[in-house]
Formats: sequence, structure tokens, C-alpha cells
Amino acid sequence: MNENNSNFRILVINPGSTSTKVALYDGMQEIFLEVVRHKKEELMTQGGILMQKDIRTAQVMEALKSHSIELKTINAVAGRGGQLKPLKSGVYRVNEKMLEELRTSPTASIHASALGAIIANDIAVNAGIEAYIVDPVTVDELEPQARLTGCPEIEKTSIFHALNQKETARRYAQGVGRPYESLRLIVAHLGGGISVGAHKYGKVVDVTDALKGEGPFTPERTGYLPTVSLINLCFEGKYKREEIIDLTTHKGGMQGYIGTNDMREAIKRIHEGDSTAKLVVEAMVYQISKEIGAMYAALDCQADALLITGGLAYSDFLVDLIKKKVEKLAPIYVYPGEAEMEALRNGVLRVLQREESALEY
Repeated sequence: MNENNSNFRILVINPGSTSTKVALYDGMQEIFLEVVRHKKEELMTQGGILMQKDIRTAQVMEALKSHSIELKTINAVAGRGGQLKPLKSGVYRVNEKMLEELRTSPTASIHASALGAIIANDIAVNAGIEAYIVDPVTVDELEPQARLTGCPEIEKTSIFHALNQKETARRYAQGVGRPYESLRLIVAHLGGGISVGAHKYGKVVDVTDALKGEGPFTPERTGYLPTVSLINLCFEGKYKREEIIDLTTHKGGMQGYIGTNDMREAIKRIHEGDSTAKLVVEAMVYQISKEIGAMYAALDCQADALLITGGLAYSDFLVDLIKKKVEKLAPIYVYPGEAEMEALRNGVLRVLQREESALEY
């Protein structure tokens, strides 16, 4: 291993619901990037997300073998972090406490991202190296005022696209030659889930909880709903608890209104004269813009820039509509896609190059 070389080799693993992204980097240089697709039927036979570990690990190892990569040439492994307890932003060394929580917590194991640290650790142990996670979805830097919901029994939680939001903010900071910790930024991650965060001097002091139903409606999520109306819907007897959750997280938003969660399809319909599709997309833009305005207020109406990222940021049509509504707030910069693989690499690279210390979970 090249321990004294700045070009450390880092294996990055990012499990999704039906795929696992695998990449190897030599410093900043990408050696390979593969998206291993999993058949739903094959995953379902495993008996739950955590039971998919072996089959996914084997496919990661097969990817390494296909590129003639030996474990002894790798310096560290980075895995996507799952739904852990609230924690501060940073790079965390995978340890037994983290692994135990990912294996046993009902919330941690509901998404495939929980396998990121678990698979990374298995490979790291075999290679005699360290495994890490970077900025998991439960990064919590909220200011005290942001935690109160108005109901003492319910406290606001911080669950958002922390990995991509933080990476996007750092990319902007590097581009303008300023420390991330010196900036006030609004970052809007637009994808199947949408989170809009207020970044104040290196901390996300307020953000929409992208998992529990806050923020604008998305291609498949409802976002904020009138409270009493939702309560009534829950008690009408039409839906079971699991069906209500599915309705608000997978069958809501644009999907609920026009039967698709594909923005390209929605825009195609708009160009073909579909007035309903036009109204729904414009309403989503309206709600996104309102949330951006709310985070502008959270920054005391002082923002250095608005950064738009995520998969929907590839749509010039959608981004242009948002720009027209919020362009007077701050300069707007667009970073399409999700830089999760690079973010994982960059975080671990900062630790290996001793620019940042790894945190213990």
C-alpha cells in the first residue's frame, strides 16, 4: 500500500434499493465506476435488506476482480452511511457500535444504505485497512429554534441529503476560493426526495426533513400536508398505517396527480399541451421556491449563493422556472446529479491526507 503517497487508493461502496455503486479511486483519479444492478426478485428471496449483505458483497468483489484489483493495493474503504442516531457532520470510522446499531435499529435497517458501512467493514477487515462513512443522512446541526414544531411531543428531526448537500457546498466554496465555513448558502437537493438546507458558516442550521414529510411535494412524495386533513384521512378507515406511509412517500406528489414520477415524461406532456401536467410541475416549482425563501429567512436574508443540485437539476426546464422565482435572493449555481461517490472519496481522502481527523461513533 502507498501509505506515504498522497494518491491513496479508496474503494467506495454505495448501496441503493436495487443497485450497488462501486468505484475505485487513486487519489482524485477514478480507476473504475460500476453500477451493479440487482434483480428485485433475487433481493426479495434474501429475506430483508440486511440479509442482502452476502450477495452484494460478492458482487463488489466480482467488480474488483473484473478490473484486476487486489485488496492489498487498497488503502481504505468508504461506505454510504445509513439512518444512524443524530450526529455532527464529518468522516466516521466504522466501529462495532456503529455496526451493531445498523444491524439492530428498526430505523437504520429500513434502507439499503445501512449496508454501506457493513459491506465496507467486511472488505476492510479482510484487507487489514480501515472503513469509513461520510456525512450520513442523520447529520444534525440544527439551531435550537429550528427544533421546535409547536407540539412538545414532536421534535423536528434532521434527515436529509447531507452527503450531496455538503459536497455541493464544498465544491462551490472551492470554486470561489473561500472556506465553506465562511459562507452562507442555500442548497436545494432536487430528486425523488427534495431537501432544502440553510448552510451557515459550515453548519446546516435548518433543513427540510426529506424522510418524514417536510418541504415541497416531489415527484413521488407529498411534502407538507394540512395536519387536520391528514389526521382525518388516517381515521377514516380507508387506509392502513403502512398504506398511509406509502401514499405519502411513494405515491404522492407528481406521481399522485399525473401517474408518473419521471420529470422527463411530465415535461414531454407539457410540451404536448397537457394542462394538468403543466399545473402540477408549476405547483412543485412554486413549493420549492417557497422553501428556498424560507431558508433565506433562516439565514437572516443574507445568502452568498443558492446551489441547486440533485437529479432534477439536469432539467433546464425545471431549473429555469425556479430561477425566475428566486433569482433576486442570491446568485444561483447549478450542480446537476448526486456527487455521492466523489463525496465519500473526498471525505476519506481528507482523513488519509491528515487534513481532517476521523470521528469515532
